[in-house]
Amino acid sequence: MPQAAKVWIERKEKGQGRQILGEGMAKLLREIRQTNSIAKAAENLSMPYRTAWEHIRRIERVLGKKIVETRRGGARGGGSAKLTHEGERILREYERYERFLDNLIEEECLEAIFMKISARNYLRGVVKSVEKDGIAAKVRIEIKAPAEITALITREAVEELNLNEGDDVEAVIKATEVLVAKSEKKE
Repeated sequence: MPQAAKVWIERKEKGQGRQILGEGMAKLLREIRQTNSIAKAAENLSMPYRTAWEHIRRIERVLGKKIVETRRGGARGGGSAKLTHEGERILREYERYERFLDNLIEEECLEAIFMKISARNYLRGVVKSVEKDGIAAKVRIEIKAPAEITALITREAVEELNLNEGDDVEAVIKATEVLVAKSEKKE
């Protein structure tokens, strides 16, 4: 299946998103981690050395922290570069989102999201309660039939969907999970 999502991490400042890390910079950080060299990483990616440094400095300005630590090598070489704790952390976070989206795209349930849904596993309802705890959230949905569904989804998903009591939602039921999508209000 072709990729249908693109990952990037940004920092919100004054209502504006400032990109921290996207696919290209993630590749650069991975190469630095693997080669211990900004020059070698840039060469492997067919990127000018100066451009690699500009990208690194831009990220460090946005974060306010160093992401790459360097050691000069002198006339005979021997210099090195490695990701700082912050550089490793931001790359791990990017890779975590990347894996999540890759897994989501690969699952058959995506076919359901793109309107190939049978009537028996697609239910409309109203959110009755939202309980957020750590990284998970429990969403109770009252469906049109005399029943309620409880879906355990990530807190992040609840916040991204801006789910609140009384919202109209759709529940797509897969054998192992319940997906929740916010319904568009009909005027």
